[in-house]
Amino acid sequence: MQTASKGKVKLCLAIALLVLVNVGIIGGCIVIKRYRFDSFASNEFTLYIGDSTTLDSVFNQLRSQVSPSKVRRLERLTATKGFPSELYTGAYRIKPGVNVVKIYEQLAQGKVSPVRIVFNNLRTKEDFARSMSQQLKLSAEELLVLMDSDAFCQEKGFTPQNIPAMLLPDSYEVYWNTSAANLLLRMEREYHRFWNEERLDKAHKAGLSPIEVATLASIVEEETNVADEMPTIAGLYLNRLRRNIPLQADPTIKFAIGDFGVKRILKKHLDIDSPYNTYKYYGLPPGPIRIASKQAIEAVLNYKRSNYLFMCAKEDMSGRHNFAATLAEHNANARKYHKALNELKIMK
Repeated sequence: MQTASKGKVKLCLAIALLVLVNVGIIGGCIVIKRYRFDSFASNEFTLYIGDSTTLDSVFNQLRSQVSPSKVRRLERLTATKGFPSELYTGAYRIKPGVNVVKIYEQLAQGKVSPVRIVFNNLRTKEDFARSMSQQLKLSAEELLVLMDSDAFCQEKGFTPQNIPAMLLPDSYEVYWNTSAANLLLRMEREYHRFWNEERLDKAHKAGLSPIEVATLASIVEEETNVADEMPTIAGLYLNRLRRNIPLQADPTIKFAIGDFGVKRILKKHLDIDSPYNTYKYYGLPPGPIRIASKQAIEAVLNYKRSNYLFMCAKEDMSGRHNFAATLAEHNANARKYHKALNELKIMK
């Protein structure tokens, strides 16, 4: 009888042990599933870690994108495994499908991701610097110090006046915490990649250097928003350059006076003493009057041949132009345009 009782106790103990083992296995499987297989995030997003970012602020950023329970798993994991005392600055792309262990390793090991920067339709290097400071960790001042430096620009083959020619509007992938010097080094590489043998040959045949092409393209782009006019305008200005006729480009006057909002160029504007005053000084100005688009650069490289020497905005205010080969034709076009301005009471 006693033996039977002992047998039952052993059986109960064995069953209890088996249950505990199974519970442990099940619990372990649940933990493994949560940490090794469950997706940490349902949507892709980017986490930014700056110089003053703390681990707590990282968790706070994550809570705005991820469920609190999953953030708590990451918190427990960092408490268990430890974390670097200094966080690696940069942008971290958190992708859906990645588990919490991988996220921990990504952050702990500083596996930063590149970010996509975009710039287009910018006029000045100040505009470029401001745009980059809004998209990257660096400041506008850091960029401008370099782009205003004679030594830095000379090292790249430019001057502070023409270095905007090095900037080609597009989208690029760079690291969020890249330095100002490294960003401009990237722009320099993209510049040399763009100016391949074919484009250099076209520039040479037009009698221009790449910087001069960008400078002329910036004037062409300020003259019109109509893409199909760009090659014609480029050809017109090349005709004037070849004949040693002043460009007399109104956008260069607007650049010289620092006001692109001027609707009507007056005599007082033409009297300004500036190397960008193409009514007073022959040839191209010292540098681009805006950061020229690739489209405008291509328009100069593939300019349309003609005998045009003059252009004037159309009197219908369509943004298009009347072109002329003679001064008499041009004066007739100009009278029609000025009459339209007067009727619209546009005096400045």
